[in-house]
Amino acid sequence: MGHKIAVYGASGTTGRFVVAELEKRGHGALPFGRAQATADDPAALDRALAGADAVINTAGPFAVTAAPLIAAAERVGIPYVDVAAEIEANADTLARGAAVPVVPAMAFFGGLADLLVTAAMGDWTQADEAHVAYGLSGWQPTPGTLTAGAVSRERRGGQRVRFRDGSLQHHSDAPPTLRWEFPGGPREVVGEFSMADVVTVPSHLAIPSVTSYMSATAAQGLSEGAERREPETFEVDVVVRRAGEERRMTASGKDIYAVSAPLAVEATERLLTGRSHITGAASAGAMFDAADFLSALADVIQTTAPDDKPQPGE
Repeated sequence: MGHKIAVYGASGTTGRFVVAELEKRGHGALPFGRAQATADDPAALDRALAGADAVINTAGPFAVTAAPLIAAAERVGIPYVDVAAEIEANADTLARGAAVPVVPAMAFFGGLADLLVTAAMGDWTQADEAHVAYGLSGWQPTPGTLTAGAVSRERRGGQRVRFRDGSLQHHSDAPPTLRWEFPGGPREVVGEFSMADVVTVPSHLAIPSVTSYMSATAAQGLSEGAERREPETFEVDVVVRRAGEERRMTASGKDIYAVSAPLAVEATERLLTGRSHITGAASAGAMFDAADFLSALADVIQTTAPDDKPQPGE
């Protein structure tokens, strides 16, 4: 029997994908947005969540919407999932904690790489460093993506952010450009192109250095705010290293906004059916069995099995 899932921001790009995914899986979507309940109106949020079994927040900027919706979910006692890519908003959510299950960044940026890194770690309890490389064929950001990005930049005063020596560091030096050997072929990437992974991964894994990379063509598309015309293809290649050993896992597919929907809906289903590890706020890799979660989405996200090999020169 299906569940009733409230979807905040249901009229947006990702929200529409989430509603369609819920209906595909036999759930009832309860769509609402700012016209029905603004984030600063607790009573309206409570009314919108009445009768819902869970809520998925797809409406950014999440620096504005996440905390009020989590509070509303706590008041009615239901799980909360969002698709935030904002580094600071995700850090706030995980630091806040919660009285109900809460999973931030349960989307292409954040949740997917966290699951991949966790699965690649396997039986390792710690690693020296993790690298997450995004091989996108392009990037035509939605208006919501651009707005959320602007909010994040404003919050850190225009500085860039990275995760080094076990903490988030703000800095102003220019990002490096290098070549990444993806399984599908080499691509030029922008280094230290920090995404939500610098918050989600170290929130539960003992890895003191987490670095993200973005294909140069995608980074350019984001900076230009190119109009969205056709879905991009992607490879997400993660590498974790520890004392001369390396483990790698890759995911590939199409349309970074569309695949956020099965990620968010699968997470919600697992929260509602007792297939989660934590009551409170946690990222995807901590909340769920990472390998099992990824295998459940094999029809939309193809993954390679984790491999072990010595680092070059070892």
